[in-house]
Amino acid sequence: MFIQTESTPNPATLKFLPGRAVLDVGTADFPSAEAASKSPLASRIFAVPGVTGVFFGSDFVTVTKAESSLWDHIKPAILGAIMEHYQSGAPVMQGEASGGGHASNHAAEDDDIVRQIKELLDTRVRPAVAQDGGDITFHGFDRGVVYLHMQGACAGCPSSTLTLKMGIENLLRHYIPEVTEVRPVAA
Repeated sequence: MFIQTESTPNPATLKFLPGRAVLDVGTADFPSAEAASKSPLASRIFAVPGVTGVFFGSDFVTVTKAESSLWDHIKPAILGAIMEHYQSGAPVMQGEASGGGHASNHAAEDDDIVRQIKELLDTRVRPAVAQDGGDITFHGFDRGVVYLHMQGACAGCPSSTLTLKMGIENLLRHYIPEVTEVRPVAA
């Protein structure tokens, strides 16, 4: 098994490509070792000292490290954990599959606007941020403000504010005049 790695815009995060499917549908975010209990793969990766976050996409695993850890020291152990998992035959997720969907925090009269926002996010934004090892999901819409949740490499990325304000906010405002601002939200 050959696992490729790619850097992401977030220097604390690397993208690992195992060359096979990770999740069939959606994404899964594990911001802590406790959250990883429903995933044998995420649990193995969190067993590597210095790992602070794990995120799954359709064909990639994004790993975030502690600031004090060096990639040269922990990358081989992460590669080993991913390889061991796939060789074990264990499932990536136990029980309920993945999240990766959009939340629905908005007033009923905004349904058409929310549908348009979600469509733009799904067709224009999410594929682009997946290339960088992350995901952005809709969390809510209230009085012109769109609330988005950033995951994987996007969470904590130094350029995430620029991505939200200059990229996503401008895109949404261009196509949907009711949108006045985009703000990030925590999980």
